[in-house]
Amino acid sequence: ISEISSIVIHQVGNKLNSDGILFSKKKVNFSKELKDVLITYFMKPFKSKEYYNFYHNSDLSLNEVYVYINEIFKNPDSIFSESINIVKHLYDCSTHPKIKSGEFYTVYFKDCLFEGETINAIGLFKSENKDTFLKVKPTDENFKVEINEGININNLDKGCLIFNTTSEKGFVVSIVDGISKSEETVYWMDNFLKVKHRQDNYNNTQDVLSLYKKFITKELPQQIEISKAEQVNFLNKSLIFFKENDSFDLEEFAHDVMEQPQLIEKFNKYKSEYESSTNVKISDNFSIS
Repeated sequence: ISEISSIVIHQVGNKLNSDGILFSKKKVNFSKELKDVLITYFMKPFKSKEYYNFYHNSDLSLNEVYVYINEIFKNPDSIFSESINIVKHLYDCSTHPKIKSGEFYTVYFKDCLFEGETINAIGLFKSENKDTFLKVKPTDENFKVEINEGININNLDKGCLIFNTTSEKGFVVSIVDGISKSEETVYWMDNFLKVKHRQDNYNNTQDVLSLYKKFITKELPQQIEISKAEQVNFLNKSLIFFKENDSFDLEEFAHDVMEQPQLIEKFNKYKSEYESSTNVKISDNFSIS
């Protein structure tokens, strides 16, 4: 049910290659037909319930994108000037040799439905890849075939939606990265946006399952002799626990799944070390998603 209010497009290159930035001079004028196509292009890929918050290690007000987005929410008319600040910041982060040039869109959405609430949102999108299209036209005696290059509206390369809620916690951010999570694409989430997982039931569930799997398959074999069959057994028991329970309690989980006190002690130590090294808090109690 979202409605596009305004769009600004710039072109941003690879700073390492000195590609530069091509700034537009004003916001995009769009027809209803174009608006409907763009809503499909921008919104369709956002299906995951995995959400993030903007953050900064010392002070949230030092997160560049958060500051610019906050200003647009306060004053929607500032979207053009703030889009310039955002694309300059993206350019400064585009220093890996494999990062491609592309169009960068800053979009203001009205009336987005998020967790039962109708709120406004801002989208940041980048198109990096072009597809080849054939355009076939009938003539008097035959058909004329033309080759065009353009953007496939079914393939969004990179994007994020920032919902205007809980601004004091870094808003709520949904992210799409259509390119594999390889080294050269880390710049989008870690360097440009600077986001971390939102503390909610979905992410708490995902985080514990991921942490436990790493512990069983990577950490534990370095400490004790454990067969593949034993690893699979431990992983299956964890899945059964999450399927059969509505809520998670760390002590109950450890007792039911790992049973042995020495394994529980090793897991708790691994969890603490992981939290310290990644600055991510794994919740001990939550409702299972």
